[in-house]
Amino acid sequence: MGERGQGGRGRRMFGGDELRLILLKLIEEAPRHGYDLIREIEARSNGAYAPSPGVVYPTLTMLDDMDLIAEHKSEGAKKQFAITEAGTAHLAENAAEVAALFERLAELGERHARTSGGPVRRAMHNLKTVLAASVFDEEVDPERLHAIAEILDEAARKIERL
Repeated sequence: MGERGQGGRGRRMFGGDELRLILLKLIEEAPRHGYDLIREIEARSNGAYAPSPGVVYPTLTMLDDMDLIAEHKSEGAKKQFAITEAGTAHLAENAAEVAALFERLAELGERHARTSGGPVRRAMHNLKTVLAASVFDEEVDPERLHAIAEILDEAARKIERL
């Protein structure tokens, strides 16, 4: 999907200021580390968009330098960030833009869910798994292969007629 990572060749899904606001809002909800932020954005877009670590981590550094977030003490090796008072104030000043950005993220997810062909992809994966288990056996019966081929050909004909 072209919207993954940077959103397609040469174009970003969100500009730098927009991504800063999205990350800041997510950190306001709960202290987070970079990978958690990437996963959360991907989840909110139904898998349509996941910013790259190469964009997220420098943005976190910038937010920290701007005193909008600060390192939060956490267990484990990953550095978590929490929002500061200045960060909360910054979000309040930009509340309308933040709301619009999250609406855009949700719309992206809805569009992706409608157009991704999820049920068909699931069925294709299921078919591939079944075929791998039953066809690519070294001692498969040639009659079985012909029967499977006929089923697949029949399914293809039915799909063409839709």
